[in-house]
Amino acid sequence: MESEDRLRRWEQVTAYPLTVLSVLFIGVYAWPILDPGMHPAWRHACEAVDAAIWALFCVEYLVRLRLARQKSWFVRSHWFDLAVLVLPVLRPLRALRLLNAFRVMHRHAAHWTRGRLAVYVISATILIVLVAALAVLEAERGHPDSNIQSYPSALWWAVCTITTVGYGDLYPETLEGRMVAVALMIGGLGLIGFTTGSLASWIVDRISDTERPAGMATRADIALLLREVRKLQAEVADLKSRSPAPQDPER
Repeated sequence: MESEDRLRRWEQVTAYPLTVLSVLFIGVYAWPILDPGMHPAWRHACEAVDAAIWALFCVEYLVRLRLARQKSWFVRSHWFDLAVLVLPVLRPLRALRLLNAFRVMHRHAAHWTRGRLAVYVISATILIVLVAALAVLEAERGHPDSNIQSYPSALWWAVCTITTVGYGDLYPETLEGRMVAVALMIGGLGLIGFTTGSLASWIVDRISDTERPAGMATRADIALLLREVRKLQAEVADLKSRSPAPQDPER
């Protein structure tokens, strides 16, 4: 039990530092892609910072594994974290390193209210589109048969893909680019569905509140009023039973 408490405290303490590292992680990944003509020294520096942050994420996972009371349960319940750390070792799956930026936020999203969760999902959707455009541009740039050679083109492709529009004017040719497309299709279905569902639910709630006449009692209000009436009736009956019976004046 003590180890689980230490694990929760560790996750709370490292939440904000890991979020900052995630943002920096995206920055050092995006800079060389958006500026292909940057100086080699800066490119090597970005790669070094990228690798260092990835190593810190690995250390953070190992610390949580060490603090967990049931190691096997922790690995099974945090398989996504482990996959994000291990799979990018393979060159075609290197873009999966960017998922480290999402797993930190996802760890706390389950405890949020519907409003905060909707904001999180919308923000995550936008971030996934931006990051997927970076990943596919890195994979496709320089390929002779690819038609995705600039970030605006990659961004247009990402938007069309995640919304399942798929005009077909832009498409990846490399294996890495197609893996990014598959991940974007799978993740986009859930994110877009949740976003549109939350928006529709919010609109329905607002319309219901607007159309309901002023002063109209809800079922909960009526049930509460009935309980109060029954309570008063019980108190009156109890008072009557305790009071002495009136004497007959003719006697």
